[in-house]
Amino acid sequence: MVTGKSIITIKGVKEGLVFQLDDQCDFVELLDELSAKLDKHGQQFNGPIVHIFIKLGARQLSEEDKERLKAILRKQGNLLVQSIESDPPEADPDAKPAAHLHTMTGIIRSGQTVEYEGHLLLIGDVNPGGTIRCSGDVYVLGALRGSVHAGTQGNAEAIIAASLMRPTQLRIADIISRPPDEWASAEPWMEYAFLNEGKMSIDKLSGLGRHRKEVMLFKGV
Repeated sequence: MVTGKSIITIKGVKEGLVFQLDDQCDFVELLDELSAKLDKHGQQFNGPIVHIFIKLGARQLSEEDKERLKAILRKQGNLLVQSIESDPPEADPDAKPAAHLHTMTGIIRSGQTVEYEGHLLLIGDVNPGGTIRCSGDVYVLGALRGSVHAGTQGNAEAIIAASLMRPTQLRIADIISRPPDEWASAEPWMEYAFLNEGKMSIDKLSGLGRHRKEVMLFKGV
């Protein structure tokens, strides 16, 4: 129960009226107060159409609850809701910025090195002698026969995936793969390499959900 201040403040602006609603009180209490205030001061809202702008502060409302607000205001007949806005959520200072997903096509040939900050999706092949280095994940939609270093800045959660996994070397953070013959697979599915208790492991890409429980969202550039 909020006391000592009004939970609804009405301010006139050039465009109409701004309803500033308290963002700490119970929502049902807020609706009751809004209905009572409009009933008490109904005569002041008579006349031509008045545009209403509702400010919710930090409160976030569902579409259903927004409709409940509008329904109360519509009872006055001449009050037209133009917007219902909440303040943008505060940024989490501890949140890590989302890594970018870079996309490229072509073949990385012997002697070539590709480096990126973030994740890389390569639509093509990595030939023997070709190298990819990324601070995030590496996805190769093609044959991986060269070297890949994912998680170059120490990200041990990074992965390396390829349609055909035949690398000369895989490295995630500071862990380097076992000899290439131990990675050879005759299976037709896409595979990925990841660190499991400090050791390199390989699995079908369809099993990535077991390795990563969180939803993976990439922001392309």
